[in-house]
Formats: sequence, C-alpha cells, structure tokens
Amino acid sequence: MKEQTNIPTGKVERAGRFVTTGLKVGTNYIKHYTRKLIDPTITRDALHQENAEDIYATLSNLKGSALKVAQMLSMDRGMLPRAYSERFAMSQYSAPPLSGPLVVNTFVKTLGKTPAQLYDRFDMKASNAASIGQVHKAAKNGKELAVKIQYPGVANSVRSDLRIVKPFAIRIVGMNEVDMDKYFDEIESKLLEETDYALELHRSKELSARCAHIPNLVFPAYYPELSSDRIITMDWLDGLHLKEFLATNPSQEVRNKIGQALWDFYQFQVHQLKKVHADPHPGNFLLRADGTVGIFDFGCVKEVPEDFYVNYFLLTDKEVLKDEARRREIYTNLEMIHPTDTEKEIVFFSGLFQEMIRLLTHPFTVERFDFGNENYFNEIYAYMDYVANLKEVRESKVARGSRHSLYINRTYFGLYSMLSDLKADIITGQARIRSFMQ
Repeated sequence: MKEQTNIPTGKVERAGRFVTTGLKVGTNYIKHYTRKLIDPTITRDALHQENAEDIYATLSNLKGSALKVAQMLSMDRGMLPRAYSERFAMSQYSAPPLSGPLVVNTFVKTLGKTPAQLYDRFDMKASNAASIGQVHKAAKNGKELAVKIQYPGVANSVRSDLRIVKPFAIRIVGMNEVDMDKYFDEIESKLLEETDYALELHRSKELSARCAHIPNLVFPAYYPELSSDRIITMDWLDGLHLKEFLATNPSQEVRNKIGQALWDFYQFQVHQLKKVHADPHPGNFLLRADGTVGIFDFGCVKEVPEDFYVNYFLLTDKEVLKDEARRREIYTNLEMIHPTDTEKEIVFFSGLFQEMIRLLTHPFTVERFDFGNENYFNEIYAYMDYVANLKEVRESKVARGSRHSLYINRTYFGLYSMLSDLKADIITGQARIRSFMQ
C-alpha cells in the first residue's frame, strides 16, 4: 500500500478536502440520475460504490476522527449500504500508512530521539495502519515490541473534523440532525480520550491487570519509558485478525474457546469494573490457533454510570419487563421514551423497543447460545430494517436513547458480530457472569 508523505493538519486545508469530496459526491448523484433517465432499471448500487470510494479516499488520507467515524459506521451492518460498510471497514487496520520521515519526526518531537536510538531494531514499514495511529514492529533487549504511533494533528482536529463530517453522516445514514447532535457530543468526548496516549497507557495497564485472570486472554506488557503523548510501546503479540484467522478454517472447538474468552472479557468489564473496552472491531484482537486471544488496544474505554447500568440491564430481566408500569419507568430513565411523548407515541415506541429488546437480549436469558444461528441474526436485521422504514420512526424529532447507550450498544453489537463470524457456541448464562465477579 502506498505510504503518505504528509497529512493535512490545518482546519482550512482539512475542510477544503471535505468540500472537494462533497462536490464529487454531488457529481456522482447527477451522473446516477442521468443514467437512470436513460435506463430506469439502474439501481443505486453503482452510486453507493462511487460515493464510498470517494469518501473513503478522503477520510483515509485525513486520518483522525473523520476516519474513526467511518470505522464506527462500518461495524453496523444494518446502518449503511454494503458498499460503504465494506469500504469503511478497511479503516479498522488497513488505512494508508505514514512515510518513514514522518514517523521519525514524531519520535524526535516527543521522545527526543530517533527510533534507531531507542530500539535495537525498528521496522520503518508499518505493520498496521488505522484511523488514529499505526503500528510498527521493533525489538529491544531481546523482546519483540509493537510501537503505536499517533498521526500528526489528530488530537487538534477532533472537534473541527466532526463538525465537517456530520453532514456526510446525516446523508449516508439518514438520521436526523437532532439525533446526530445528541450523540456527536458523546463521540467527541471519546475521540478526545483516544488521542490521549498517556490516558490510554494508564488504562491499558489497569484493565489488562484486572482482566488477566480470565481464561484464554493474552495481554502485552507496556513500557512507559518508551512511550509519550503520541507513542505507546508494548510487547508484540502474535496472531491473526478475524478475517485472516477464519481463512485458516479453525475447528469448532477453537472457535468456541475464542468466543467464550471474548464473551467473558466483556461481561467481566461491564458487570464488575463498570468500564469497558468499547472498540470491539476485529482490528483490535489477534486470534490464535490454540484458542487464545491477544488484546492490545484500550484507547476507547467507556465508563458506565451506575444509574445507567442498573436500568440498562434490567432490560434483560423478563420478569421486570412483564410489569408495564415498571417497563415504562425504565424506558423513561434510559431516554427511550420522552416526557413530551403523547400516550399514543409511548405505546407505539414501547412496543417497538420491547420486541427489539426481546431479540437483542436473548443470549443473556439462556444458559448457552449458538451465535452461529443465522436465523437469529436474520431476524434481528429484518426487524431493524422494518423499524428503520416506519414513517413514525423516520419522522420522529426526538433522539431516543441515552448518550451512554451509544458506546454500550456499539460494544455489544461489535461483540455479537465477532461471535457471529466465529459461529461460536458458548455459555452466556448469569451463573458464568457471577463466577467472574467473586
């Protein structure tokens, strides 16, 4: 993949790139409708493909929060047309990397020395490149190391990038601006945290230590003396990303072992620590033939407020949800129904939420669950499509759901997606959760 020799860091220059891309997207729409006049059978697939390529080309060169939003969108299979989700998924670990001189410059600016002065060996070619930073392989004192380097200008451009990318997100997703305003504040706060490598280093050491007892998880050691506000040095972990791992045709036993480790990892964090690794895309996990999982990126961590936690997981209690008054109270606490809703709106949206909750929480209500059950996921996607196309939902002027639900829902969606791809058959009952909370 071709390396980048520079990244636009100024607000004006970055905004200019978005404007240019917007013009390209507009031209694509004009071309599409011109073709459709000639041939009414033409679908929007080609339009989506052209737009996805143009938008991704811009985002991947700008890096930072704009590319991170694309990465987040790519994880929701029901949110984007396939062309967008497939193209944006490349941002998880396959964005264009920075060139060698920019890498060296980052070291000199933040650690006062070049990579050659700090390590016994440093591979100038990036092993992986994503939205916020890229990873290089190195060695020191006989240890193989992974060195994560943040792209220039990322931290300073979060707010301005999100303001610029929001119109693209509104147009692509079809979500109204009220919803975007509510949740973009949450996205902004998490992205600012992700650019704070000192915070990430602290969280990585803390959460790795507290989750070390969970079977079949492997965490790297971290090296503060070789880290800075834009560099993190840790042990190199061997393994494959999900897509490459599945291509090796692992046994069902190994799939189940990995799936169980991932489930236990997330359940322990949510229920015991009340803080969770909230970036569960495949680029953050390395899967191994022995059924172990390497976890190495704690840049995005969601701390779960106690009142939100209590109400959120009451939704998994079938007995509680049988009580209509109690159910409405929970929906109100979670901002799923709004104080200004009419009784008709409350009944309508409560009915939608009750069915969605029944589907999504099913794995929590049984002792064991087979995530390879395609009928289960097809039912979820079909229901999501049905809800998205309802006139009442599309015309709703109220953002439904607490801002805290954004990253928690994203976490469970990402977990479900990985478990589905693994076709893992695992223990999901409450007894197993409690066993890790002793």
